[in-house]
Amino acid sequence: MSASLLPKHVAAVLKQQKDPLKALEMFNKVKREDGFKHSLLTYKCIIQKLGFHGNFVAMENVLAEMRMDIDNSLLEGVYIGAMKSYGRKGKVQEAVDVFERMDFYNCEPSVLSYNAIMNILVESGYFKQAHKVFLRMKNVGIVPDVYTFTIRIKSFCRTKRPHSALRLLNNMVSQGCQLNAVAYCTVVAGFYEENYRVEAYELFNDMLRIGIFPDVSTFNKLLHTLCKKGEVQESERLLNKVLKKGMCSNLFTFNIFIQGLCRKGMLSGAMSMLDSVIREGLTPDVVTYNTLICGLCKNSNVVEAEKYLHKLVNGGLEPDGFTYNTLIDGYCKMGMIQNAEKILQGAICKGFVPDEFTYCSLINGLCQNDESDRALALFNAALGKGLKPTVILYNMLIKGLCQEGLILQALQMMNEMSENGCSSDIWTYNLVINGLCKMGCVSDANNLMNDAIAKGYVPDVFTFNTLIDGYCKQLKMETTIQILNKMWSHGVTPDVITYNSVLNGLSKAVKNEDLMETFKTMVEKGCVPNKITYNILTESLCKAGKVNEALDLVDEILNKGITPDTVSFATIISGFANNGDLKGAYQLFRRMGEQYKVSHTTATYNIMINAFAEKLDLHMAEKLFLEMGAGGCAPDMYTYRVMIDGFCITGNTDSGYKFLLEMIEKGFIPSLTTFGRVINCLCVQHRVHEAVDIIHFMVHNGIVPEVVNSISEADKKVVAAPKIVVEDLLKRSCITYYAYELLYDGIRDKKTQKQKLPNRH
Repeated sequence: MSASLLPKHVAAVLKQQKDPLKALEMFNKVKREDGFKHSLLTYKCIIQKLGFHGNFVAMENVLAEMRMDIDNSLLEGVYIGAMKSYGRKGKVQEAVDVFERMDFYNCEPSVLSYNAIMNILVESGYFKQAHKVFLRMKNVGIVPDVYTFTIRIKSFCRTKRPHSALRLLNNMVSQGCQLNAVAYCTVVAGFYEENYRVEAYELFNDMLRIGIFPDVSTFNKLLHTLCKKGEVQESERLLNKVLKKGMCSNLFTFNIFIQGLCRKGMLSGAMSMLDSVIREGLTPDVVTYNTLICGLCKNSNVVEAEKYLHKLVNGGLEPDGFTYNTLIDGYCKMGMIQNAEKILQGAICKGFVPDEFTYCSLINGLCQNDESDRALALFNAALGKGLKPTVILYNMLIKGLCQEGLILQALQMMNEMSENGCSSDIWTYNLVINGLCKMGCVSDANNLMNDAIAKGYVPDVFTFNTLIDGYCKQLKMETTIQILNKMWSHGVTPDVITYNSVLNGLSKAVKNEDLMETFKTMVEKGCVPNKITYNILTESLCKAGKVNEALDLVDEILNKGITPDTVSFATIISGFANNGDLKGAYQLFRRMGEQYKVSHTTATYNIMINAFAEKLDLHMAEKLFLEMGAGGCAPDMYTYRVMIDGFCITGNTDSGYKFLLEMIEKGFIPSLTTFGRVINCLCVQHRVHEAVDIIHFMVHNGIVPEVVNSISEADKKVVAAPKIVVEDLLKRSCITYYAYELLYDGIRDKKTQKQKLPNRH
C-alpha cells in the first residue's frame, strides 16, 4: 500500500468486507503502513462491523485502543453504536456498562446517548430502569427532545397505558418539541393493542387533519401491530386513508397484509393480495412467497402452497431454507411423507442442506404414521451425514417412540444421548414419564422422576401432573397426595390441571370428604377453579345424592362469572332422575334454556327421554323426541334404542316397529337386543311376515354371525343365513323360544323372502 492511503479509503474497504474478522485483519494490517494513522472514521467503521456481527470481545479491544488514539470527547457516536450493537443482541447489561463508562472516559453523554440507552431498555422490557435514566437525564439538566418523548410514549404503550401516552403526546408542544408521525402512530398502535379501536381511529384521523402524514416505514409498523392482532379490515381502512393523502405503499406493506390475512385464515384474500402486488407494479420477493406458503401450510393447504413454490422459481427467485422446511413440515403434519421427501430431494438437488428443523419435521411425520423404524433410520442417517445431534432432535424421536409404546427403545435413546455428548433435559424425562403412565407403568414413571431429581434435573408442573394423573386413574389416592405434597417441596406450584386430576380421582374413589377438603385447599392456595373443576364437584355431589347442593353450586359458579356448560346441567338432571325426582329433573331441563341460557344438546334430551321411558311415560318421551328434532338436536342411536325399548315394554308394537324402520333409514344399525325386542313384539301379535323381513334385512346388511361368512356357495348362504341369524338371536337370549319357532317356520315360506326393509349400501 502506498503512503498516500487515506482513512476514507480504508473505511470504504472495511464497509464492503462482509467477514468481520477479515475486516479486523485489514484494520490491523493497515496501521503498520508508514505514514498511516487510524482516524475516528476508521475506528467507527470497524467497531460497527464487529458489533453488528456480535464479535464483542474484539470490539471492546478496538474501543480500548481507540481511547488511546482519539480525543475521548469526540467518541459519543462510537459509544452509541456500541450500545446499539449490544442492544440488538439482547446484551442489555453490556449496553448499560458502555453508557456508564462514558463519563469515566471523559465523554459527556448528550441527549443522544440517553435516548439510545433508554430505547434499548424499553425494547428489552426494562421500563422502570428506562424511567430512572430519564429522571437522571433531567437532573443533570439535559433537555429532552422529540425522540426522548417518543421513547417515553413507546414505554407507556408497552406497559398497557395508552391514555398516559396520549397525555404525553399532547404535552410535547408545550415542552418545545414538534409533533411527528412516529409519536402519533406509536400511540395509535398502543390504543389498538389494548382494543381501544374508536380512540385509535379518531387519533389517527386527528393526525392527518393537522397535516402530519406518516412515511411508508412508520405506517408499516402500525400495520404490523394491527395485522398481528388480526385486524386486517381496520388495516385496510387506515391504508386507504393514507393512500388518498399521497403515501405510496411498498412491498413490505403487502407482505404485512398477506401475513395478517393468513393469520385470520383468509387464504383466498391472501392469494388475491399477491396478485395485487403484481398489479401495483411491484415484484414479489422470497419473503412474500414464504409468508403465503407458511400461511397455507398452517391451514393444512400444503398442495396449494407447493404451487407457490413453483411460481417463486418461475419468477426467477431462489427458495431458501425457510421455504423448503415450511413445505416439508406442512406435508409431514398431514401425514403425506412421500410428498415431503419429494420436496426434500428436489431441494437437495438445488443445493439445500437439510438442517435440524428438516429432520425434526420428517421424524415427527414418520412417528405420527407409526413408522418409528424409518424415523430411527433417518435419525442415524442424519448423524452419519455430520448433523450434530441436539436435545430437540433426540426429544422428537423419543416422543415418537413413546407414542407407539416403544418405551424400552425410548429409554435406550436417552442413554445414547449422553454417549453422543448431548445432555437430556427435563422435557426428555417428561416424554418418557408420560409414555410410561399411558401404559399404566406409573411406579416406573415415578422412579424415573426420582432418577431425574438425583441427576440434578428439576421436575416441572407437567412432570408432576403426568404422574398425578397416572396414579389417579389407578385410584391410588394416598400416593397421589404424596406426589402433590412433593410438588410443594420442590418449589413447583400445582395448577388447575393438577387439582382437577386429584379431584377427579377422589370423586371416582368416592372420597367425598377428601374431595371437598382438597377443593378448599385449592382455593386457599390461590388456584382459580375452572368449569372442569366445578363439573367434577357437581358429579361428586350428585353421586352422593346431594342434587340440590349441586344445583346451588351452579348459582355459585354463575356468581363467580363462570358460565356452566351442558355437562354440569346434564349431571344434575341425571342426579334428579336417579333420585326418582322426575319433576325436578324436568324443571331444571326447562330452566336450562329459559333461565340459564344454555342450549340443549342431544345428550341432555337423551337423559330426559330415558327418564320418562323408564317411568313408562312414552307420551312425554315421544314429545321430547319430536321437540329435539325440531330444535336442531338430531336423535342418535341411544335415543332410538330408548324409544324402541319403551314402546316394546309397553306393548306399543306399531310405534316400536315404526321407530326401528326410521332408525334404519337414518343410517343407524340397531343392536341385536333392539332387533330382538321388535321381533318378539311382532311375533306375539303373529305379524311373522314383518318379523321375517327384519331377519332378511339383517342378512342383507351383513349383521350375521361369523359362521355365515365361511359358507362359500352363494345358494347355500342364501338359504342358511336367515336360519343361522334366528338361532344366534335365540342363543344370545335376544328373542324368546316362541318367537324362534314362528321365525323358523316363517323363513321357510318363500313368500316372506321378499325384503321390504330399506337397504343400506
